[in-house]
Amino acid sequence: MQTWKVQDAKARFSEFLDTCMAQGPQAVSKRGDVKAVLVPIAEWERLRAGKPKYTLKELLTSDAFPRADLDALPREKMTLREPPEL
Repeated sequence: MQTWKVQDAKARFSEFLDTCMAQGPQAVSKRGDVKAVLVPIAEWERLRAGKPKYTLKELLTSDAFPRADLDALPREKMTLREPPEL
């Protein structure tokens, strides 16, 4: 997300809007602190509706998150504990 100074966003609003439509959300800073974000209307409507960007199935089958092999002990090597007495 690109950050624009408020003066630049005001002076070049058409470019600011075009960049938002082409590249996605654009932040606006005032005195060095980000104060607002301009987002395309489709993104805004999705956020307001509360719909997730991806379904659980899409996340699990995608490469969005790295997968790791878990080192689990084979069943025969596991030791069982007796449950505590109440």
